[in-house]
Amino acid sequence: MSTVSGRTDSKAALPGAATRRSGPMLRWLGTRGPREFVLRWVVLFALFIGWELAAKAAESPYFPPPSEFAARAAELWLPADGTWLTEATANDVLPSLARMFGGLALGSLVAVVLGVAIGLSRRLGDYVDPLIQFSRAIPPPALIPIFLVLFDRGALMRVLLIAFGAMWPVLLNTIEGVRSVDVIKYETASIFRIGFADKLVRIVLPGAAQKVFAGLRTSLALGLILMVISEMVASTGGIGFHIVQAQRSFQILDMWAGILLLGVLGYLLNLVLTVVERRVLAWHRTTNREIA
Repeated sequence: MSTVSGRTDSKAALPGAATRRSGPMLRWLGTRGPREFVLRWVVLFALFIGWELAAKAAESPYFPPPSEFAARAAELWLPADGTWLTEATANDVLPSLARMFGGLALGSLVAVVLGVAIGLSRRLGDYVDPLIQFSRAIPPPALIPIFLVLFDRGALMRVLLIAFGAMWPVLLNTIEGVRSVDVIKYETASIFRIGFADKLVRIVLPGAAQKVFAGLRTSLALGLILMVISEMVASTGGIGFHIVQAQRSFQILDMWAGILLLGVLGYLLNLVLTVVERRVLAWHRTTNREIA
């Protein structure tokens, strides 16, 4: 540690000092500094080159080099000739994202409401816990036949299927988050006769927010998976439908382009959620540093 005018430079000794100096953008990307950020992309680029060389050496029509299906993906979904959207984007990507976000929003809303109610009431939790454990153990794809009978083949069926599968991580994390709030805060609220609404907004939800976002991160991945699965069954559009149709018609480049699109979408959506989480929970990290 260095000293200036006899005082210890405590900022240089802090473990998070390098992270704070790296800039807000790198922190949002989940890296501790430029070196780690560059290293991640170097490793990814090396894997890309290895895959490219292996695919060209194998010369298999079913495993084309990534440069070829990446170019096909750009041709299908990146706008050109001054247009805002390509036909494939309008017919496949946007409807798929709309259904996924609709299902995630519905499932997360129901999960947070139920999670707060169960977290605040141990008796209610004891009653419904067997039902929750039974329901979340059912694989959502197994319910597709039932959902088709009840809701037909429209977008509503897919939205509800995504909502059903994506709600469980948020529900369980919300319950755990509410129950992990310091009991002293609840007792203090009772002593000062703080109303239920104020207690909910000022104590319960902030205290459970970190757990809720952890559940949302898992639900986002599940929502993307269920979106694709639901579109592969009895559908006439969407990314999943595009992949299945390309496979059936032996359009291998289109099939791999769809898989690449899903990977890119998953990465970008997770990145956006990470940025939102860091912004929303900035107060939480500041409080922890002050306490430490």
